[in-house]
Amino acid sequence: MTHEVKGSASPSGAHVDTGGEAARGAKGPDELRREIERTRHELGDTVEELAGKMDVKARARARADELRDRAGAMTVQMRSSAAHAGEVGKQHRTQLMAAAGALAMLAVGTAVMVQRRHH
Repeated sequence: MTHEVKGSASPSGAHVDTGGEAARGAKGPDELRREIERTRHELGDTVEELAGKMDVKARARARADELRDRAGAMTVQMRSSAAHAGEVGKQHRTQLMAAAGALAMLAVGTAVMVQRRHH
């Protein structure tokens, strides 16, 4: 890190402030206290965040809760889909039974015809 030096050097080589810091104004005790408090707060947040990342049990519990919620939502969706499929099945039961009967008759008829040809 480099620091810009405002002012000029005296003949002895020592730094002489030509008003740079005085013009900006030195930080007063109240401003320093506020800055320290702000830094402490930021540090506390950082430590809390790191501690949360290190708490494997809490992270595992949170993940398990998330997965349990997802599974519950999927169960509700599957039940809804199954109920809908049941309703559709009831509505078309007569048509399905007629189609199944026709297929059965066709199979029996085909078997009878094949057997007659072989005799």
